[in-house]
Amino acid sequence: MTDHDTAPADAQSTTNTPSAATAANVGELPPGRPLQSTFDDGLDYPRLGTVSFRRGTLTDNQQRLFVEHWPRVGKVLSDERIDVDQWFGRTAPTIVEIGSGTGTSTAAMAAVEQDTNVIAVELYKPGLAKLLGAAVRGNLDNIRLIRGDGIEVLNRMIAPESLSGIRVFFPDPWPKAKHHKRRIIQSGPLRLFASRLRPGGVLHVATDHADYAEWIDELVNVEPSLEYMGWPWEDCPQLTDRQLITKFEGKGLNKDHVIREYLWRKRG
Repeated sequence: MTDHDTAPADAQSTTNTPSAATAANVGELPPGRPLQSTFDDGLDYPRLGTVSFRRGTLTDNQQRLFVEHWPRVGKVLSDERIDVDQWFGRTAPTIVEIGSGTGTSTAAMAAVEQDTNVIAVELYKPGLAKLLGAAVRGNLDNIRLIRGDGIEVLNRMIAPESLSGIRVFFPDPWPKAKHHKRRIIQSGPLRLFASRLRPGGVLHVATDHADYAEWIDELVNVEPSLEYMGWPWEDCPQLTDRQLITKFEGKGLNKDHVIREYLWRKRG
């Protein structure tokens, strides 16, 4: 028997348990100005600018789950091109959801599309923590998480023509006119979305904000490599039913908001 085998139990726990500081930093974005790509194609892209990202505190249980599971299922925005097959341990159709929020619809959809890899992208750490908890409780091993801005994640971490789908559900409408340039649905992101989709891949957008819907209506045909399929699209090759009404969506319905959905297909 080795000395390691006879080490006191408290010594082993000290060695294997991360410090409080290390645990708190799991899934944290690096300090300083966030990564910001420069696009030179003449199209319109949202700018992060001086947007202050919401911060929140995790519960003890959420923090424990983060420390335990994040190293395997989570990544933070970087210049690393993701090997999706290696990350999921399989080859399967892959969908990226931009702005997954607390992940209510993400988990609900992932539960009925187990043959699909789902990558949820979100800046808000407590939202990712809630989704991680749902994935662990539901034994949903087809969900992976990335903390970062959706445009930067797609541009830096996702390979061209590698995705079967992209979802953007209820993006921030930035209702003030002076903030419209921050909206994610613009000519530039639509070009970027198309570049990451495989031929035949699907872009699915939903909003309950009337002004934003009018904005999107003006853009449905702006990207030539995306064919606008309207809504509903009966023969859509992937799941389009969010399976449930989220808390956010329910608030909109209670205010008599009309939910508008949009589907595009990447041209071959």
